[in-house]
Amino acid sequence: MTHPQRAPARVHPAPFEALPSDTAKGVSDTSGWPGRLGRRFGLYWPLKGVGTTTFMFLFFWSYFWILKNPRSDAVVMPEIWLDRWIDFTPAAFPVYLTLWLYVFLPPAVMGNLRALVWFGVWVGAMCVFCLALFWWFPTQTPVFDMDWSRYPGVSFVKDMDAPGNACPSLHVGSAVFSFCWLQRILRQLRTPVVLQWISAVQCVAIIWSTMATLQHVALDVFAGIAVGLAFAAASLAHVKNTA
Repeated sequence: MTHPQRAPARVHPAPFEALPSDTAKGVSDTSGWPGRLGRRFGLYWPLKGVGTTTFMFLFFWSYFWILKNPRSDAVVMPEIWLDRWIDFTPAAFPVYLTLWLYVFLPPAVMGNLRALVWFGVWVGAMCVFCLALFWWFPTQTPVFDMDWSRYPGVSFVKDMDAPGNACPSLHVGSAVFSFCWLQRILRQLRTPVVLQWISAVQCVAIIWSTMATLQHVALDVFAGIAVGLAFAAASLAHVKNTA
């Protein structure tokens, strides 16, 4: 007597098992990466353009409203030894501005609609969290004895972005969040590891620039790193595939 054969049991991948996009050709095979990267820019470009523009408008409107209407007097953030170690460097100002290009990169090279939408949700949650802290616990950077008229670019930012909304540094938090997502995306695109290192160096440079322009003190930076890492870890555990 013969018995009907059972279908083989379906094997579910472990939560942190490498995804097919990582292993299809082997992580070391980076051939064709410029084409893969280039095609990503063309995916969902109307949604990426309109979504990013709308997000930035809403964020800056909220940011500056809180800046001009603090709930109470702001607490001046204290300096520590690291603040005395990092000098004011006018050349850091262009690096500081590169954040606005850096944060656009993860959504620009996102490979599927689900990952793109959830990226927006998670980065929005991070911004709302920081804005709530700015509102409930106002902080500001110290007022430095500097003649800002000697540095027109920095002076423009100082005039527009007052010393408030200091801790955590959302500039730093956004850079760290974007860096973590870019690492996932670049790995799944099988790009050369040098691109991941360039991204890491850029993130570190942006973090340094927030202190070298006296926009933030070290405690703001540490808090921003913690916020960026926390939201990046939660979001990347939720969205594992960016392909």
